[in-house]
Amino acid sequence: MHILQVSPRVPFPLHDGGAIGIYNITTGLLRAGHRVTMLAINTPKHHQPANVLDHLGPNFRLVPVEVNTNLNPLKALQNLLQPRGAGPLGIGQGIPYNMERFISLPLAEALSQLLVNEQFDVVQIEGTSVGWYAGYLRHERQAGRLPNLPPVVLRAHNVEYRIWETLAQGSRNILKKWYFGSLAQRMQGFEKWLVRHVDAVAAITEEDIVRLRELGCPAPVALVPAAVELSAFQPDPAVVPEPRTVFMIGSLNWLPNLEGLEWLLREVWPAVHAELPGLELHVAGTAPPAHLLAPRTDNVFIHGFVDSAAAFMRQYDLMLVPLLSGGGMRIKIIEGLALGKAILSTGLGAEGVAVRDGHDMVLRDGAAAWQQALRDYYHGRLPVAD
Repeated sequence: MHILQVSPRVPFPLHDGGAIGIYNITTGLLRAGHRVTMLAINTPKHHQPANVLDHLGPNFRLVPVEVNTNLNPLKALQNLLQPRGAGPLGIGQGIPYNMERFISLPLAEALSQLLVNEQFDVVQIEGTSVGWYAGYLRHERQAGRLPNLPPVVLRAHNVEYRIWETLAQGSRNILKKWYFGSLAQRMQGFEKWLVRHVDAVAAITEEDIVRLRELGCPAPVALVPAAVELSAFQPDPAVVPEPRTVFMIGSLNWLPNLEGLEWLLREVWPAVHAELPGLELHVAGTAPPAHLLAPRTDNVFIHGFVDSAAAFMRQYDLMLVPLLSGGGMRIKIIEGLALGKAILSTGLGAEGVAVRDGHDMVLRDGAAAWQQALRDYYHGRLPVAD
């Protein structure tokens, strides 16, 4: 088959779960013998040269389109004040700003031209951020401009409104609670609209299938877990993890990761550090906010971006996944399991990974339960990979 993949970014380099997830599904399609054309938004944040994915071979082609997705406070305010405003070209209504900034008429035109000039078997929409283009394609077909439109499939990385809903529930700031709650309502409306404009949905977890059905998704929904390349994540007998160390790794410009880390530092770590001053917490991740980089005296070490996630993870002992909101699947958990790490996670953090508490990893919810788990680890009562 020839698959047209519509992506919210050029998925390279492989420094975060978003890039890894898109890249691995693409390479999987190529290994299965398919041809892939990727129409990708080339964002200022993740800007890449047009030849960055040439190593994927002759059956892959990247078509990047420059789109400024940077946050614009004025546009964000206008969007907030027009919660029922029509989307571009009259397609969609009340589109939240975090989705609106990925809408580009030049990209829509490039999408149409590809479908007019070439033969594709499937259009694969990579996540909610580029979901508007599913509505655009249906609009163009109904207008007679794309009479031979192939099936349009949404690959649902998350059910986004649930992320904002749980962020609102957990926020201690009244203004943030209101804003996240408002965004959750609008995201829910957008996702209800989106699932009615695709022919099928590929969900990453069973939990997300349930959420998609709750949104009223009329299309077939299949479980297609995130693909993970594990060749770089193998145990190295020559590397002995530092004892009595715990670590967290994840992009800190993704709000659920930052929320989880701040909860850990606020609700869990102070009591643990007071009782167990020899325990160290090491944190790696892109774009840590300035307040986390201030000098600390509580054995918390913020490493920021690291060149090799695998090398960082091998260096320390117990892996932590303090996720309180989110959806989809945590690729870093799969990588940690491949490295033979003992992992302490919230129940939500382990969604989409077929694990059993006390067998594959340790699942705990709430500050008191996490404090006890860290005490157990420190005193050798929690299984830790050797």
